[in-house]
Amino acid sequence: MARETRVTVQCTKKPKLPRFSRRIADTSLKFGIPTVPVPTTIVDELTVTLAPGKIIALAGPSGSGKTTALQLIAQKTRNTIDVNRLNIPTDKSLIDSVAPHMPLNSALELLNACGLGDTAVWLRTGDELSTGQAFRAKLARAIGIALQSGQSPLLICDEFCSGLHDRLAAAVSHNLRKLVTRHELTIVVAACSTKLLTDLQPDTTVRFTSHGQHETTSATPRTKQVSITRKLVIEPGCKADYDAFAADHYRKTDELGFVDKVFRMKERATGDILGVVVYAHGPLELALRNQATNKRFTRKPDLLNREMRILRRLVVHADVRGCGIGAWLVRKTLPLVGTPYVECLAAMGEVNPVFEKAGMTRIGTCALPAERAALVKRITDLGADPFAVDFVNQVARRPAIRRIVAQMVYSWYQATTGGGERRVRRQSTERLTQTFRGLIGSTPVYYLWHKRSRVKTTTRAHTPPATGAHL
Repeated sequence: MARETRVTVQCTKKPKLPRFSRRIADTSLKFGIPTVPVPTTIVDELTVTLAPGKIIALAGPSGSGKTTALQLIAQKTRNTIDVNRLNIPTDKSLIDSVAPHMPLNSALELLNACGLGDTAVWLRTGDELSTGQAFRAKLARAIGIALQSGQSPLLICDEFCSGLHDRLAAAVSHNLRKLVTRHELTIVVAACSTKLLTDLQPDTTVRFTSHGQHETTSATPRTKQVSITRKLVIEPGCKADYDAFAADHYRKTDELGFVDKVFRMKERATGDILGVVVYAHGPLELALRNQATNKRFTRKPDLLNREMRILRRLVVHADVRGCGIGAWLVRKTLPLVGTPYVECLAAMGEVNPVFEKAGMTRIGTCALPAERAALVKRITDLGADPFAVDFVNQVARRPAIRRIVAQMVYSWYQATTGGGERRVRRQSTERLTQTFRGLIGSTPVYYLWHKRSRVKTTTRAHTPPATGAHL
């Protein structure tokens, strides 16, 4: 929508006359109503202004006229996408159905924002989704279509978040507000519940009562935090708290290293755990650490043990991803770790600046260590592709390739938790290959937090002598 558009709608319905009956006559006499129904005002005259970056919310009880108003607004707007009428393909995964012509990161942003942060759901087809998941998938797909079209269509959505529980509805509403503002979308939603208005923060709210009557109010001052943060508490946790969330982490591995502290974030009202952050002892040497701290910890394991911890894992409940709650959890727990320095290696750092928002300083991007790059080259020289579909079979059938894969995984275990030989030996070929791919498939961003001062930053890539597991 290139500019502001004023739309005025009105609807008066002339009722259909039923066949006259004795029961109609008796009802009319008993309750004093006319035997011939009179015209009913469904929507009294309503004018709304549609513009890029704006949300219009139509709120009110069932039968109050908001759905009719939504349909009339759509009819008077030439380019419209109806969220409820979209289909989710049954022959494609969800990740291929949402924003298919945009970069993968854009699709992930939309899925997370619409409350579909569970990575397992991304690979499901439309017919494998629950009713609530299907609504959120349609919302993500509609936004993706709007962004891809380049024509700024009007999005409309009836029964917005009606099938979602309060926490999830709050998160989806909060994230939709951010998407609309960031991408200058235009959307009109209709909903019975007024609870979600707190997080949706519409620019215009039309509250319907009865007989098409309504009251229009403008936007109230916006808040940056989702409302559920007011209910959150942070308390000490344990590794078992992380284990309960481990399946939701994109790295399907339990290699946390030597864990020092775990904190869990709970929703006070229900006691549900909504997030877990794990701090552990870090690897002995990291090039970017040495650069940022002027080699303070170089060959000083005792000092490193006293003054440094690594943020090893951050996992947030799929319901509330994209709301800034992960950054809130990290920001609140960094001072509780008890060391002056906390570092982090985040493979998602190029996609999600959660740690910068939490107050950590981005130092730079780690390149693939030289010894790992050399092992990958040895594999390619043998005619194998580590990211090919059949690489698991190559590892299983070719001893030379398996030895190279096992060597890299062994070195990683030795640098993090020890016991490398035993642990490599007991792993299945699939698990060994998965771990190997995780080690070569990302270039993590290095972050550092110091409670007393800012640290030097750079954006250059570096090759660390050794790395721990990435977040």
